[in-house]
Amino acid sequence: MILRTNWLTRPATQAVCAALEQAGFHALFVGGCVRDGIIGRAVTDIDLATDARPEQVMQITEAADMKPVPTGFDHGTVTVVADGFPHEVTTFRRDVETDGRRAVVAFSERVEEDALRRDFTMNALYADARGAVLDPLGTGISDLTARRVRFIGDPHDRIAEDYLRILRFFRFHAHYADPSGGLDADGLAACAEMAGGLEKLSRERVGAEMVKLLGAPDPGPAMAAMVQSGVLARVLPGADATALPLLIHLEGEADLAPDPVRRLALLGGQDMAVALRLSKAQASGIANRQKRIGDAAGAGALGYFLGEQAGRDVVLLRAALFETAVAKADLAAVTHGAAQVCPVRAADLKATGLSGPDLGQALRAVEARWIASDFSLTKADLLA
Repeated sequence: MILRTNWLTRPATQAVCAALEQAGFHALFVGGCVRDGIIGRAVTDIDLATDARPEQVMQITEAADMKPVPTGFDHGTVTVVADGFPHEVTTFRRDVETDGRRAVVAFSERVEEDALRRDFTMNALYADARGAVLDPLGTGISDLTARRVRFIGDPHDRIAEDYLRILRFFRFHAHYADPSGGLDADGLAACAEMAGGLEKLSRERVGAEMVKLLGAPDPGPAMAAMVQSGVLARVLPGADATALPLLIHLEGEADLAPDPVRRLALLGGQDMAVALRLSKAQASGIANRQKRIGDAAGAGALGYFLGEQAGRDVVLLRAALFETAVAKADLAAVTHGAAQVCPVRAADLKATGLSGPDLGQALRAVEARWIASDFSLTKADLLA
């Protein structure tokens, strides 16, 4: 198989490969760039694997007028910046010791050993500078083209090396698997049996993986499997994914892109911001949506108070949770409300002699009347 993709022929990328090969070393693209290149998806990160040691990669690329940065030197990784493009170059490795979170590695000269330490068969694919694809384990291409997410070797062994692979298993199913097929039975069973190991992981790693999973076009089947296997309860106690399939359907009808914040607001759960160590923006976005789901604010008011995106999300969340349809008029009302500015300001009411708590109360009352009029009352109407 020959990989044919635009990033492969980029002069800077070819220059990195040429520098390593001219020094007598392998330069093999690996992982996501090969996987996504084969199936025609956009590629943003370029990873290479080589038998050159990190210090050799530094010397070779610096001599070729590139900028090597030792981003993960002890683990064999050097980021080589060529013509402004970063290339993550990592020495072939094999695991010596693992504890479920991190690994002690030894450098290797064999691509087969490097492939064996990876998680899924579709991620153990390599390609040389000419685009010739290498499948050291012999199952990566067939699994990728059949859209099967399978662990390399015994799933229990792979998970014991890094428990985050439990969540990656569900995330990769959501992004890459055939939606008409179920999850790999052996992999799913291992995830269920070893879910307790997720407690060893940092909340940041868990949260980042959940956000990526929920950014898939349709994470519904993967989330259902997470519920059945007990994994979701481990990472987000109290979460309820029952309404997620309907939300995904409604998103499609409204032509909305997947949004992890919207979907997390639907799932709920105990202390979500802490359990997933979300950013402040993500946590506040989820909280703002959740507190509006059950109140009486109409679609226009949602747009006015929350903005168009968050207001529209609440309309969809209500429909998914209460199993109702989304009216186009409601979405239009959100857009209309988001564009409004109340014509009466605090200064206008101060001029009437109001101050202190009375001023705030009067301003809220005026704003409520204005919203109730569908934003039609003028400043003169409101002040009268």
